[in-house]
Amino acid sequence: MGRGAHLAPALALALCLLSGCKGCNEEGASPATSSEGSASGRSGVKVPLPDGWSAQVAPDDSFQAGPPGRPVLRVDLRRGQGAQLPKVDELAERVRAESKSMEVSLDQEESSDTYSLLRVTLTPKLGDGGLGTPAPALLGARRVGQDLFLCATLPGASGEDVLLATEACRTIEIQTAAPR
Repeated sequence: MGRGAHLAPALALALCLLSGCKGCNEEGASPATSSEGSASGRSGVKVPLPDGWSAQVAPDDSFQAGPPGRPVLRVDLRRGQGAQLPKVDELAERVRAESKSMEVSLDQEESSDTYSLLRVTLTPKLGDGGLGTPAPALLGARRVGQDLFLCATLPGASGEDVLLATEACRTIEIQTAAPR
């Protein structure tokens, strides 16, 4: 089994728990994509993407972005929940609590009044007492206006992908409408 198969449940659960949501699929809860390397949601939201990355709305209505054919960043929008921005230590606590089958190493914590970003290394605990292949990951949240954006890297992301995804999450913004 590849490292992604071991990490997928932990990342999906951690992402869902970031906002305390009861179900990860909320109607109208994800930004849509534009053809200019950014995501523009119905509320004028922009997710600046690294050069060469593309974006799409996944079947579960999440926004996903990454190098062509390989999404590595997932962003979920929680409209009106900006006041629920978790502190970085809350993110770390939730990741540890929900990743009992993983060894969690905190690599970097970063926060401001508008975002909390946590880069970790997740290493699956194997049934024989050993450890699987370590994998870097990002879990984060960004408040933009009244909305909360939850960010997470997907299984298979490289260390460089995690750094690029961190910058994208940190810089989510409201895009002003162009004059007509």
